[in-house]
Amino acid sequence: MIAQQDADVIVVGAGPGGSAAAHALAQSGLDVLLLEKTSFPREKVCGDGLTPRAVKTLVDMGIDTSAANGFIRNRGLRILGGGVRLELPWPELASYPDYGLVRPRLDFDDLLAQHAQKAGARLQTLTNVTGPVVEHGRVVGVDAKVGPEKLLQTYSAPLVIAADGVSARLAIARGIQKRDDRPMGVAVRRYYESPRHDDDMLESWLELRTPEGDLLPGYGWVFGVGDGTSNVGLGILNTKKAWQDTNYRDLMMRWTSSMPADWQFDEEHARGQIRGAALPMGFNRQPHYQDGLMLIGDAAGAVNPFNGEGIAYAMESGRLAAEVAVRALAGPEGPQRERALQAYPAAMKATYGGYYTLGRVFVSLIGHPQVMKVATKYGLPRPLLMKFTLKLLANLTDPRGGDALDRVINGLVKVAPAA
Repeated sequence: MIAQQDADVIVVGAGPGGSAAAHALAQSGLDVLLLEKTSFPREKVCGDGLTPRAVKTLVDMGIDTSAANGFIRNRGLRILGGGVRLELPWPELASYPDYGLVRPRLDFDDLLAQHAQKAGARLQTLTNVTGPVVEHGRVVGVDAKVGPEKLLQTYSAPLVIAADGVSARLAIARGIQKRDDRPMGVAVRRYYESPRHDDDMLESWLELRTPEGDLLPGYGWVFGVGDGTSNVGLGILNTKKAWQDTNYRDLMMRWTSSMPADWQFDEEHARGQIRGAALPMGFNRQPHYQDGLMLIGDAAGAVNPFNGEGIAYAMESGRLAAEVAVRALAGPEGPQRERALQAYPAAMKATYGGYYTLGRVFVSLIGHPQVMKVATKYGLPRPLLMKFTLKLLANLTDPRGGDALDRVINGLVKVAPAA
């Protein structure tokens, strides 16, 4: 039995979701222990692009998003496909900023973890959490290997928030398995020294093909990082056999080799190797709360199935979990607290459930090459339709009021079942 409580809440993983949760918890006066298995700065596989949805959370957290603080702004999305090149500015909304950002994960995660520390969270790096501590069927802490010596240590708290990414080690240990009826993606990316490093648009290429010429369900990206490099990558969905058969590194090399030579997306100008990661989408791991354990971000399968965006939803789910945790821990231990904690999965479904259901339908449709072909051929030349598509895919609408496109999207989300 654990006799001593080490914190009010333990957050496992200091990525964007874990740090956002720790920041909100600490601001509310709770004692938060934020455990991270690596040390900062550390690299993560990501496009490094932040939509206005992600920017909103950063602004709400009090993060300085200026160029002086290392961020590069972008004004919208450039789409290439079907012989069309279309530039779509981010929508002007009351609820979200009208700009996006790019910031490499190498120091972005470090920035957020430091911000959580400044709010009062206790960050402990080089702490590899190996599993939950369970008493009477409830998670009451975690076991970890600490430091270079990998010393065994146990930490206790009445609530644990799992922000441990796609590995979801804590969830799996508690029997919360991945749902095979939900989409998964694979993303690979590489940095290149490039004159395109200061592009003020995020760029998306909609036509990725197999060596035989078949369209793949996914897209490529070119995001200017602003430091002399571009982040170039691609993401593919698991909607067909190509999921198992595709050599993603070969696909990446074939794709970049087709680009203009003066962009410098070649071996000579590459920085580092091609690296890949899985994208757990559309709530592919549930329940999001069970017996003292909350799941946020990638551990909750919270990546947007429409566009593969994960950072915004990791931070949002982290802050939502913190909000519920603060209310729950204000009450006495027992049934009352447990009822309060059950509000978290309900809130997750209310916030994202209908939208992610639509996303799963979208993923199913673009898994058919003919649908992709028709969409790129007939959809891209129509600016109003593409404006609607941008708002839908990036989940950017005003919940109240807004224009006709907002009302259509919000209506679709409302009627879609949250599962």
